[in-house]
Amino acid sequence: MKQLTSDHYPLAGREWDALVRLWTDTDAPPGCMVEVVDGIVTVAPPRDVHQNVIAAELSRALYAVLPEDRGAYQKLAVALPARHGLYVPNLVVAPEAALRGAGRLIPAAAVELAVEITSKTSARHGRVEKRTGYASAGVPLYLLIDLWAPDEPVITLYGELADEEYRVLQAVKFGDELTLPAPFDLTVDTGVFAVVD
Repeated sequence: MKQLTSDHYPLAGREWDALVRLWTDTDAPPGCMVEVVDGIVTVAPPRDVHQNVIAAELSRALYAVLPEDRGAYQKLAVALPARHGLYVPNLVVAPEAALRGAGRLIPAAAVELAVEITSKTSARHGRVEKRTGYASAGVPLYLLIDLWAPDEPVITLYGELADEEYRVLQAVKFGDELTLPAPFDLTVDTGVFAVVD
């Protein structure tokens, strides 16, 4: 795994270097995902079928509107040094240029849309810490597909950043239409998303 050092994030210094080294050196079982959320290393099991189906369906819809110099990437690590974070969202939309020479991490500033699909164990991170982290890093749009919401699965689109806080742009139930604003200008039929049994 290629390390991002303080040369890539000059304001982060030795603390960031140590955090990246810890992330790099964490020995997780094959297929497991290692993230750092608010300075705490987390190891999660491989993503389940439901999460992968949703990510694939959303990718398919996005590629219908994405320009050729943009991509929708799964399992791409996103660096948030100011939040002591290395997140691995289910899906990221970013310019291809941001990936050149980046190794396995790209700076959050390059992300145009971050998508988190919750698991039973990751729901709190997606709802609270990651939402706050993406907002503080200036990610314009954050889509939380919360399979484990208290009452029923819900999809929430956050955007319109102000003072490092998101505003809820739309919250829909599975089966409803979700509209992603510019630069996507895309309406997604969420009925194609899998729902946890």
